[in-house]
Amino acid sequence: MDLSGRVALVTGAARRLGREIARSLATAGSDLVVHHHASPQHAEETAGVLRDLGVRAEILAADLRQPGQIAALFGEIATRFGRLDILVNSAALFERKPALDITPTDWDRLMDLNLRAAFLCSQRAARLMRAGGAGVIVNIADVAAFQPWPAHAHYCISKAGLIMMTRVLARALAPQIRVNAVAPGPVLPPEGLSDREVEELAQLTALRRWGRPEDVARTVLFLVETDFVTGETVVVDGGKTLRS
Repeated sequence: MDLSGRVALVTGAARRLGREIARSLATAGSDLVVHHHASPQHAEETAGVLRDLGVRAEILAADLRQPGQIAALFGEIATRFGRLDILVNSAALFERKPALDITPTDWDRLMDLNLRAAFLCSQRAARLMRAGGAGVIVNIADVAAFQPWPAHAHYCISKAGLIMMTRVLARALAPQIRVNAVAPGPVLPPEGLSDREVEELAQLTALRRWGRPEDVARTVLFLVETDFVTGETVVVDGGKTLRS
């Protein structure tokens, strides 16, 4: 795949899965907007890796829970690049809390980032993409969208909403803009997980192992490149949803 001349925004690109997605897009030749909220050092490290691959990488900070900061982010992209071809909505919060203990504040904090921000970013991106004639949006969902996890109720609901958003926007923005999603399973252990918990999660997959962030990044590249797929969610979970 050759994405030379394309401009991609990956939200939450400074760390973890977002960083690997940004690296894969850069390897294919795309220039990158490295978004972060409060991880300037990680963002600098990520941008350095991307620039070493020979592409342009600009760091932009924004709290995506604030609509005004989303508007400012896309205004800055328009000013610096003059276009946007690819949006990957990767920024998200993952929280554990029993369903009956979730407060309105907990709910809003998660939904504002995991779902509303992805929608508002997609709106802004679509306007830039239409001005350029075409574009691709890829939403990073989760197998939690298909599995009811009692200790992560608001997270599951936010990711299920993201998949429906994918389908709705695929129809609303066609034919110029394609919208798809990737639903990862165990590809990157959550921070703070013990070795025992990591192994237990591996055994829940049909393949009895963890995947890698690269597995998700390659799927994102597939969806960027394959121009007859829209409104779909590709599950990358080693068969976890086959077993539980």
